[in-house]
Amino acid sequence: MKIKSLLLVFLAFIAIGCNSTKKSNPESKDETITEKYWKLKTLDGKEVLMKKNQEREIFITLKTNENRLTGFAGCNSLSGEYTLEEGNRISFKNVAVTMKMCPDVDLNESELLEVFELADNYTIVNDVLSLNVGRRAPLAVFEAVYMN
Repeated sequence: MKIKSLLLVFLAFIAIGCNSTKKSNPESKDETITEKYWKLKTLDGKEVLMKKNQEREIFITLKTNENRLTGFAGCNSLSGEYTLEEGNRISFKNVAVTMKMCPDVDLNESELLEVFELADNYTIVNDVLSLNVGRRAPLAVFEAVYMN
């Protein structure tokens, strides 16, 4: 009976271990950056808050299929393409926004678009994505948001 109890406890630990979430290496070039909803937290070192009358928060998603960038820039939807390379290198091209007018929303979307022109690398630490140029301070910092 004692052996059966020990065996059950051992099997329970194995089952719990198999169900635990595996932490991904933030330095790897796998799915850690793609297929996530990245909410913009800071832009050029300044905290980004939703503006009055803003439709929704500023975010990006890097879609694995066709290496597509999608998101929302504060007034307009954005889209484009991205390329990932070894060493956490990233580049964006053909990034564009819709041409919707938002006179009641006080923000400058061109600042975000400039990030996609300049960024050449990224870092991810604890679900925080930084888009960088060279070794300077991050151009933009995003936080992963998980939907239920």
